[in-house]
Amino acid sequence: MNGRIPALILITAAIAAGAGVWYAQEYGFYRPDPSAAALTVMSGGQPVPIATDGVEAITASSSPIRWRACFRLTEPLPTDAETFPQPTPLIGPRWFSCFDAGTLSADLASGAAKAYLSQPEIRPDVDRVIAVYPDGRAYGWQQFNDKTPERGVMD
Repeated sequence: MNGRIPALILITAAIAAGAGVWYAQEYGFYRPDPSAAALTVMSGGQPVPIATDGVEAITASSSPIRWRACFRLTEPLPTDAETFPQPTPLIGPRWFSCFDAGTLSADLASGAAKAYLSQPEIRPDVDRVIAVYPDGRAYGWQQFNDKTPERGVMD
């Protein structure tokens, strides 16, 4: 009998800690990103503004790779827009339902969508990437680049 109360306290604390970690990862740090309406694509080595509509974007200050965006292009990208060689859409929070990393990855691999460099080095060693479908749907995320692999992880 005497061990039940401490056991219940430990179990309750573990459940509360797990719920807190889940909430922090899924909801805690994310916020809308109104600055995402001013998206660019690299063209001829320079950032060129792109015409968008219906931009939904989120970001988090806890990590540079938590930015996600869903939008529609209202005009085609420049013909010399820089493609992105190894796009890897990252899974976002479940509640941000317009962004589906699994579908994006499959569509990029099949050629149904094409990835472009939106902004290099938006933060050190992080690039902003957009994926564009022929019908104008577009999605954005930020991913680590490997431009300086000799530097290692700890700088």
